[in-house]
Amino acid sequence: MDKPFIYDYTLEELQTWAKENDEPAFRGGQIFDWLYVKRVDSFEQMSNLSKELRQKLEDQFQFVTLNEIAKYESKDGTVKFLFGLQDDHAIETVIMKHNYGNSVCVTTQVGCRVGCTFCASTLGGLKRDLTAGEIVAQVVQAQKILDERNERVSSIVIMGTGEPFENYEATMKFLRLMIHEKGLNIGQRHITVSTSGIVPNIYKFADENTQINLAISIHAPNDALRSKLMPVNRRFPFADVMDALRYYLAKTGRRITFEYALIGGVNDRPEHAEELAEVIKDMLCHVNLIPVNHVPERNYVRTPRNDIFEFQRILEGKGINATIRREQGHDIAAACGQLRAKHMESNAR
Repeated sequence: MDKPFIYDYTLEELQTWAKENDEPAFRGGQIFDWLYVKRVDSFEQMSNLSKELRQKLEDQFQFVTLNEIAKYESKDGTVKFLFGLQDDHAIETVIMKHNYGNSVCVTTQVGCRVGCTFCASTLGGLKRDLTAGEIVAQVVQAQKILDERNERVSSIVIMGTGEPFENYEATMKFLRLMIHEKGLNIGQRHITVSTSGIVPNIYKFADENTQINLAISIHAPNDALRSKLMPVNRRFPFADVMDALRYYLAKTGRRITFEYALIGGVNDRPEHAEELAEVIKDMLCHVNLIPVNHVPERNYVRTPRNDIFEFQRILEGKGINATIRREQGHDIAAACGQLRAKHMESNAR
């Protein structure tokens, strides 16, 4: 059996491991510091640990290796990576530069089974879940790259390939590792997790008592249209998703972001905006309008610019806060799953 990833272990688990290996608990804290503050690449570099302890670590754990298959840099500063994992699967990670700092978009699964019809991530289905450590490694890798510029990861969005709430335990462990004050210490309010509406885990997340932001991919104002665009809606119908979100709001008091991908002639008409406003009018929320990226494998087209502004105007006229997502990495196929889809296609030839 392969050795577990060291990034899969929390500080407390490393302290327990140290004690089980006849070492004082504080050694676990030193290991954690080497991983997240000094960001070393090997156990050998952990110079304040004995040679014997470093050998134990070497024998029992492994680092997550993310082999850079491809790297694309956009004119707007967005950098997208296609990383190879140990088992020859590939994942995507994106660093986005904003005026408020650097954001990293991470992937939680290899592929996705949710099946949104406008998304390249679902092409080829779900291959496997990532471990918490494989998600962690994406942020650590991004931070190492930013270290060269004396910058830091200031926010994280869990909006890469996969459905985080179908890999719930690993996602939550990843989040706890990211916010730990002795690690990367990312502020909870600077992290957003996005779900397509896995109802049981929206309830679960509401009960976690965190300050982490929740975004929901809605993409339609009713059951019939949402089921066409998002097959997951047949498992978790629109009304059930809304009930879960109302529970989340009542429990946390935290604003929800609705993500709405505008698809030309499909879900972007004024009547769709009117209906959406009616559905969410009593909720503490914000709507993020996303002009859909053209995916060659799908037949959808982008909503004309004037129609996007009209959709926003209707929502705001009904008292709904709505913004249009600033496009990043448009020149480097930065939409989720596009690089991986190309990679899979070239490997199949």
